[in-house]
This record gives sequence, C-alpha cells and structure tokens, in this order.
Amino acid sequence: MISERNSLAASGPEAQRHASAIRRKITILGTRLDTLQTQLPKLQGKQPIPEKEMNRRRDMIANLRSKANQMASALNMSNFANRDSLLGPEIKPADVMNRTAGLDNQGLVGFQRQIMREQDEGLEKLEGTIISTKHIALAVNEELTLHTRLIDDLDEHVDVTDSRLRRVQKRLAILNKRTKGGCTCMSMILSVVGIVVLVAVIWLLIKYL
Repeated sequence: MISERNSLAASGPEAQRHASAIRRKITILGTRLDTLQTQLPKLQGKQPIPEKEMNRRRDMIANLRSKANQMASALNMSNFANRDSLLGPEIKPADVMNRTAGLDNQGLVGFQRQIMREQDEGLEKLEGTIISTKHIALAVNEELTLHTRLIDDLDEHVDVTDSRLRRVQKRLAILNKRTKGGCTCMSMILSVVGIVVLVAVIWLLIKYL
C-alpha cells in the first residue's frame, strides 16, 4: 500500500495540471469562437456570400461551441472533490468507541485490520478516479487540439477571403480611374476634331463666297 499511495500522490498533481491546461484551452476556444461569430456578419457586409455558405459557417461555429461546452461539463463531472463518496464518511472518535466497546485484544486487532481494509479500498477508488480523470483530460486535450486546428483553418479562410475582397476593390478603383481618364481624353479629341471641322467650314465659306 505504501507504493500505491506514492503512485497516487504522483498522479494527483499531474491530473490537476492536465485539467488546468484543458480549462485554459476551453477558455481560449470560446474566445476565438466569439471572435469568429462576430466577424461573420462583417464579412458578409463586405462581399456577397451565398446564404448556404453563411449557414455552413454558422453551423460549424455552433457545433464547435457545443462540443466545447460538453467537454467542459465532462471535465467538471470528473472532479473528485467529494471525499465522502470516495473514501467513505469520516469515522468519528465516538463511533470508534462504540464499535470497540467490549472487544478484547484479538477483536481490537480485527477491528483495526477492517479499518485499514476500508481505507485501502477507498484509496484504490481514489486512484481509479485519478487515472480516469487523467484519461479524460488527455482525450479532451486531443479533441481541443483538433478543434483549435479547425478554428485556425476557418480563421485563415476568413482572412484569405477578406484579402481577396480588398484586392478586388483596389482593382475596381484603378479601373474606375482609368475609365474616367479615358472618357476625358475622348472628349478632348472630339472637341479638337469639332474645332478643326468648324475652321474648315469657315475657310471654305470665305473662299467660295
């Protein structure tokens, strides 16, 4: 039992570290989901996006948020803060006195062994809960890593779409300037041609009149 207790003491902090890391990742995941959800209407305002594509992105964010909430709930349920449910209720001195009243030396030894067995069983349950919590933490960590990767991909797609939109707007502005410049040059050419024709007509009139 000494080796089992040492193993239990080593596993406890490790499980707590995993749980703390997962809580941080869940918080970061929620923040990034909020950011993406805020950016979607702005992106739709900058360029026309099919309603089907917008619904797909909304559903993706909603699914990721639902899974994050489920993982947070699973992590909270796996905590083993209730000592009585694991080790049993604490034995009070009065109960010990009542249970040992009238016992001889052999009976006291048997009672002590029974108490030790109960403590060993409680520690085994506690160790099993810690191992289970560690496995849950590792599984949730892998799931969060996958969701973070999906969010990164979606965020990158939003950035690429926004960058393309800016390039298109810039090209439209340049084309608009060129179009205005072309119209101005054409107007000048037509004006010069009109003046030349008018001068020619006046010269012909003066010559033949």
